Amino acid sequence: MARRAVAAVCAGGISIVEITMTVPGAIDVIKALADESGNTILIGAGTVLDAQTAQKCVQAGAQFIVSPALDFKTIESCKEMGIAMMAGALTPTEIYAAWSAGADLVKVFPAGAVGGPSYLKAIKGPLPHIKLVPTGGVSLKTAAAFIEAGAEALGVGTDLIDAKVLRDGSDAIISDRARQYVDIVKQARSGQFSV
Repeated sequence: MARRAVAAVCAGGISIVEITMTVPGAIDVIKALADESGNTILIGAGTVLDAQTAQKCVQAGAQFIVSPALDFKTIESCKEMGIAMMAGALTPTEIYAAWSAGADLVKVFPAGAVGGPSYLKAIKGPLPHIKLVPTGGVSLKTAAAFIEAGAEALGVGTDLIDAKVLRDGSDAIISDRARQYVDIVKQARSGQFSV
């Protein structure tokens, strides 16, 4: 099912995907996708909680690592491997610590639960140089506001890939949502988004 989800997202114009460690057989899925896709998609591993898992994911073909939490050894390991790392953080102190430790991007999680775009905008005020990626609470309704608040990118989960939609075989719905996200981000970055 994960491979179908990736195909549907890519058909909608998103060529960066993250396979979370919560997916059954996640490392095998990463390997299969890496073997099949060549350089057509950027494959990452998500919900990576430690350096050992990060190393296994990279060996399988992951091109970036994402964590929901701040683990300095994972950041250090990714730097040593030359792999992009997005460390999870929530508070200004955690966000600054992740960035200072060498995270390429900082995943603000769960962004929606602590104020959404207004929280991200508040963080960007004193920390404008840190590249933030909100996750948790990103939807078609909030995507533009997150970009306008200063998000470098968006981490989208269940609002994009609904397991029920996949079970029903309605992959085209996922492709359509992906297209909508691409359009919203383009419009928000150009300042032309309208509700």
